[in-house]
Amino acid sequence: MNLVKLKRFILSPYTLFIVAILIPPLFVVDPFWVNRLSLYLVFSVLALSMSLCWGYAGILSLGHGVFFGLGAYCMAMSLKLLSPDSLTQGTPFPLPDFIVWNTPPGEALKLPWLWVPFQNQWFGLVAALLVPALFAALVGWFVFYGSVSGVFISIITLSMVVILNLVIIDQQPLTNGFNGLNNLAMFNVGGFEFDPYGLPTYYLIAIACALTLLGTRWLTQTKAGLIFKAIQADEQRVKYFGYDIAAYKIFALSVSAMIAGLAGVLFVINSQYASPTIMDVTLSIAIVIWVAVGGRDSLIGAAVGAIAINAIQNVLSESESLINVWRLLLGILFLLVVMFLPKGLASLGSLLQRSPSVTTDTATPVEAVDSQPLKLLSQVEPRK
Repeated sequence: MNLVKLKRFILSPYTLFIVAILIPPLFVVDPFWVNRLSLYLVFSVLALSMSLCWGYAGILSLGHGVFFGLGAYCMAMSLKLLSPDSLTQGTPFPLPDFIVWNTPPGEALKLPWLWVPFQNQWFGLVAALLVPALFAALVGWFVFYGSVSGVFISIITLSMVVILNLVIIDQQPLTNGFNGLNNLAMFNVGGFEFDPYGLPTYYLIAIACALTLLGTRWLTQTKAGLIFKAIQADEQRVKYFGYDIAAYKIFALSVSAMIAGLAGVLFVINSQYASPTIMDVTLSIAIVIWVAVGGRDSLIGAAVGAIAINAIQNVLSESESLINVWRLLLGILFLLVVMFLPKGLASLGSLLQRSPSVTTDTATPVEAVDSQPLKLLSQVEPRK
């Protein structure tokens, strides 16, 4: 029996995925491709946040770019204050160069109050996780306790992207507007700097991706995860059991936003900048496409889908012979997947349909999401 369990664990999609993302650096020596591959893993983490929110809790957010961008900006603010540009302004405190440029002549140079706490890198890291989560909780409170549902949730989250993007661009003295935050210091741990093009940075991001995958998988197998899936399948029935539907949806959206914030942190470590372009509608829609193509009911499918779509997009866009038609080819690919693989690419492999213990969080669980959660929920005592 132990050998059977060991075999199932080794052959599980989770184990295979984690091993797969640790292998490339053994064969890829070009720093450019090391950086590019780690960026794909960043998007994989972002896709996992959407899979948890949409695939399990049934909340189609078109504003995940906001949570990603908030996390990125929080981390970038700290790294900006640690950069040589900020430390060489002749002031007793670090001061970003663009703040100097935007200070009217004759006024004393000072660090805006919003930037003061971010002089500590670890404050920036914690803020990058908590700010998106708290913002999502606030939005969720108004939306879900306001009985907003269906397509209106998507509309509200989409408008959230537009509004916050405009705010970031408009606040030039605080955010450097459309130019964003660049010329950042490298992420530093114990004096060791993570070069965006180095192997340590790749493995840092790969480990974060693996832990996120395992963490989201664990969450979907807890009682809260069971209730997420049951809410998606039959919200009224779950309500009859005495559960606070709005509270669980807020929790799901907040955890998802925190994961998106983590992806924002990893993006800044990898790309060394944060700008309004990472918080626009285009990225938010792209996240939904990655997850839909990979399989929204499968964590593995979402993670692989993000990697595959971004890899294909880069290959097509950088081909001279396809420079004028790569967007069309990518669109055709999306249509084919939606038409012939409504459960996503994850439904292609029988291996992705197996899990070491429970199969409700992998690719085939589309049927399981429809029935299994309710069967399991019927075994849970109603809340008193």
